[in-house]
This record gives sequence, structure tokens and C-alpha cells, in this order.
Amino acid sequence: MDVLVIGAGVVGLACARALAQRGHDVIVAEKTGGIGNGVSSRNSEVIHGGMYYPADSFRARHCVNGRRLLYAFCESHGVPHRKCGKLIVATDDLEQAKIEGIYEQGVANGVEGLSFLTGAEAAALEPNLTCTGAVLSRETGIIDSHALMLALQGDLEAAGGMIAFQATVERIARNGTGWNVAVGGAQPTEIAVDAVVNAAGLGAQALARTTEAYAPERVPPLVLAKGNYFGCLGRPAFSRLIYPAPVDGGLGTHVTLDLAGRMRFGPDVEWIDREIYEVDPERTEAFYAAIRRYWPGLPDGALVPDYAGIRPKLTGPGEKAADFMIDGPAEHGLAGLVQLFGIESPGLTSCLSLAEEVADRLDA
Repeated sequence: MDVLVIGAGVVGLACARALAQRGHDVIVAEKTGGIGNGVSSRNSEVIHGGMYYPADSFRARHCVNGRRLLYAFCESHGVPHRKCGKLIVATDDLEQAKIEGIYEQGVANGVEGLSFLTGAEAAALEPNLTCTGAVLSRETGIIDSHALMLALQGDLEAAGGMIAFQATVERIARNGTGWNVAVGGAQPTEIAVDAVVNAAGLGAQALARTTEAYAPERVPPLVLAKGNYFGCLGRPAFSRLIYPAPVDGGLGTHVTLDLAGRMRFGPDVEWIDREIYEVDPERTEAFYAAIRRYWPGLPDGALVPDYAGIRPKLTGPGEKAADFMIDGPAEHGLAGLVQLFGIESPGLTSCLSLAEEVADRLDA
């Protein structure tokens, strides 16, 4: 098939790579001038274990399978990463019940390397940590997300695929059994393809509404949840990632590490109605309060605003977190079309597994 993948983020690149390696002719249309300039460039760069999500959900299945595929890919392609492990910590009885549920969910999801620790056992691993109990996830890690995307791009191009930059898809129309796609930019054009994959992240819903014959009622709401990050001055206080019990809309303000050894905190959850990426310094005090629940020794003046990302959620505050939405021909009845909505965390971890499912749906 001739396939157009829309969006050169980590999921779009993974889908394009999988399709090209199956022998399809693949073009990626990316509206910016480079890869990974949207959601993929503004995350925690964490390889997740897969213990937070309901059993048999897309998020659980693709996170666990995707993590295994991702570690193997990193090894074979020389992508910098480290399996540093993670502690999910509780600081009171309510949080203790939450993390016990996370541990049980992880076991049900087939997550390897999980242990339940007492507060003393967790503090023995991380002396700066204060908690009543913790779940240790040995399979959690960190990754250089841009190096990952470069490796995916390399595989795509080695298999004959290509990326068209500054190519904004404006509308998609049915053409017999295929699709005509209008592409804007400096040199507007229209191309005919057999199949389209919408992996446009924050733009997926708007793009779906321009797709002829795709029922508008199938397009889910887009809810923007901004995640702010703060850097931390001084040497890292932890050797593992530290996560509190989850909060509404996210996994809590946690400690992440990058491959250079820098420690940062976030993301929090800030519900917004438009794309805005500036970190509000007034959120600093809330960060101090959240972090000091498990690291009382956080020094005054240590936090500095860093960066922010936006999660393309399908549900809002107070609502149950939605699963990934993968809408393919079997669901909507249009051959050669896969729409991806709500691919937020753990989208990076899941990318290779999601790509195989998208390719399977188009090959069916």
C-alpha cells in the first residue's frame, strides 16, 4: 500500500517504521521542520513499567509489551537509556491503600520486577526518602527520547520511507477505496494514498474532523492537561525515580532523572483551555509542598522553573482516565484509515507495540 502517516512524533515515527518494514510505501507528513517537536519533545523520558492501568486496556497491554520491545530496540540501536528503577511511595494511610492497589494491578498486568517495601526498606535504598511504604518497580527506566526518534527515523528511511517537513495536512477525502490528502505549506499539493494513519497528537481531533465520511460523533473531546516541570539545583538526592501516589489526571509530582544525572520534578496537572507552555513561577510553592511530603530535606530555593508539556487527554478533571483510542476500519467501516486519539502517557513506552497494532489493522 501507499500509506501516509500524519505526525512525526514518537508514535507516528514508530507506525511509519513498522509499515515500511512490512513493505509498504510510506510518507510521513509533519507540519513542523523536524521530528518530535510536539508532545514527544516535552515528556519525562521515562520507560514505564505498566502497573497503573486497568487490565486488558490498551494502555496496560501496550505499555508492558512496548516496554519489552523498547529495551530490546535501545540495545540493538544504541539508544541511550538506563534501567534505574522506580519507587512509588506512600506517606499516609490513604496513599498506602493506593499503592497497594497499584502493586496488585501491576501483578495482574504481568509487570515483572515488582516488590512491596516497608518504609524502612525503601529508606534503606534511598536514604533521603521519607515514606510509610513503597512499591519498587525494577523495570522502570529513562531514555533519550530524541535519540529514540532519530533511530526510528533511520529505520524508516532504510526501509524506503520518507518524511515531508513543513507539510500540514488540511483535509482528507475519500477516493474510491483510497484517500486524497490535501497538504499545505510552501508548495501545496494533493496526494492519493491507499491508507492514512492519524498520529497528530494534539491535532488529531481537528484532523479527524476534516476527514470526509468519518462520522463527526466518533471524534472524542480533546482535554488539555498541562504538566509543569521544575529543575532542582544541586546534586541529585536519589538514584531511582520517586513517584508519589497518583492524583487526579496524573501520576503525581515525581522525581525524574535524566541520563546526564540531572534531577527534576514534575509534571503536575494544570487543566487549561489553550496551548501554553510557559511555567508559572507561582506554582513553585505547590511543588515544594508536594515534594516535601516524601523528601522533607528539599532545601529552600532549590527549585527553578524548567519546561512544560501538554497531555492530549480525552477526559477532564474528576472523570475516570480514558484509555488510548485506536479507531480503525473494523470500528468505523472505512478501509485504510486509523485514527489515534488520547495517546498520552505511557505513549512513548508503548510506541513500538502501538505501531504493530496499527500496522496489523491496516494489513487485516
